[in-house]
Parts: sequence; C-alpha cells; structure tokens
Amino acid sequence: MRLVVKIGGSVLSEGLEGLIGDLKGMKGVVLVHGGGREVTEVAKRMGKEQKYIVSPSGIRSRYTDLETLEIFVMVMAGKINKWIVSSLNSAGIDAVGLCGVDGRLMVAKRKKRLIAVEGGRRRFIDGGYTGKIVEVNPELIGSLLEMGYTPVVAPIAYGTEGEMLNVDGDRAAAYVAAGIKADCVVFLTDVDGVILDGGLVRRLRLSELDGVMARVGFGMKNKVLASKEALSMGVKKAVISSGLVDRPLNRALEGRGTVIEVG
Repeated sequence: MRLVVKIGGSVLSEGLEGLIGDLKGMKGVVLVHGGGREVTEVAKRMGKEQKYIVSPSGIRSRYTDLETLEIFVMVMAGKINKWIVSSLNSAGIDAVGLCGVDGRLMVAKRKKRLIAVEGGRRRFIDGGYTGKIVEVNPELIGSLLEMGYTPVVAPIAYGTEGEMLNVDGDRAAAYVAAGIKADCVVFLTDVDGVILDGGLVRRLRLSELDGVMARVGFGMKNKVLASKEALSMGVKKAVISSGLVDRPLNRALEGRGTVIEVG
C-alpha cells in the first residue's frame, strides 16, 4: 500500500508526536507538509508584510513576490522540512527531506497572471512566483520508498523556466499521490473533517465535491479541491481528518473523518 499524508501547520505544532507513533513500522508513506503560519511569522520578523488574494472560485492563497518566495523557500525547505526529518529520524524512522526542486520531483508552470477578487470586483495582477503543478517524478519517490525511507516533501516546485515556485501544499499532496499511484491521500488538519450544517460529513462522492466547496471556508475548500483533483487523477480514496488526536493516521485510515471516494 502506498499512502500520501498531508500535514498542516497546526499538526506540526501540536500533533506531530502522535503521527510519529503511527508511522513507526509503516512502509510506503510519503509526507507532504505545509507551514504557512511559520512563513508568515518569519516574514513578519523580517519586516515583510504578507498579502493574500482570493480567486473567483473562492480559493485564498499567499501572494508570492520574489522576496516572499525567498522567505518561503528558507522556511519551508529549510527550517520546517529539516525539523520534521530530524524528528522522524530521532524516533527511528528513516526519513529524507525533499522539495519539488530536488530531482525535478514536482514541475510547475508559472502563473503569469492571477485574477483577484476584491470588494466583489475582479482584477488581473502579476502572477508572481506561484505555479500550477504539471508533472511529478514518481521514480525518485518510488526509489526512496523501496529502500525503506519516508520521503518528506516541502511544497516548492521546479518551474518550467528553471525558477522555484510556491505551490499549494494540499494540491501538491494530490499530485504526488497521483504520480506514485497511491491508494489513498490523507489530509490531517485541525478539525474532524468536512463540517456542514454543524455536523461532520462522513462520506462524500467525487460528484458531490463542487457543491461542497461552495459551502465551506477557505482552508477546507483547498482540501476538498485537492481531494477532487487526486480522485480525478486516479487515486482511489481521500480522507480529511483531525491530526490533533491520538493515533491520527490510523484513525483516518479507519474512516474517522470525511472519506471521499469516486462512487
């Protein structure tokens, strides 16, 4: 079984120990991490204000100019990635830290223009250094998995013009999962799963996801979209579940969250 697990900033700060307990003895797992809060905090200490934009589809993202990209790479591929790898290695889990630039693991096309919605109006802005993933190198991750390593991937892609690009961590997990033909992609977050009308939705079908995205907040919208993309590219199942509980990964695989399947 091959499994891709996306862990966000809240899980990194409060739930990594529980996840490490689940990972002991497990093979075939790839971790993709976020850490946007840490990027924002470091940028603030460096005097760099962070800007966010909302797309017409309601997706909220960090606007990445060149200075922000440099901070993003420093924090994501440096501080956060190596801290996770060190934590796993200390627990006896052989881990290797990567970002999409390494071995052209994730290749993305730079977005030349973005459409931002402000005050109900749309406007075009320069795309900065954000990208859409167009290719994943499954051989690199596959080789590491076969050797018994746990790859830990930061969401930075290699641009088609040789630049580094910021890519969304949830969608990076979806593309990596599809690239390695994973059986499942799990999104561990700070809530129990998809919450609609005050209750946890335990099962969803691929055909229902567009309607769900119109009813959830920014953070969950990204995870639902990433789940849709993963299943559309051949991944059998996606699970959105809490990473702030005991045995978070095992619980997710037992269906203790929102399980999303094709039919």
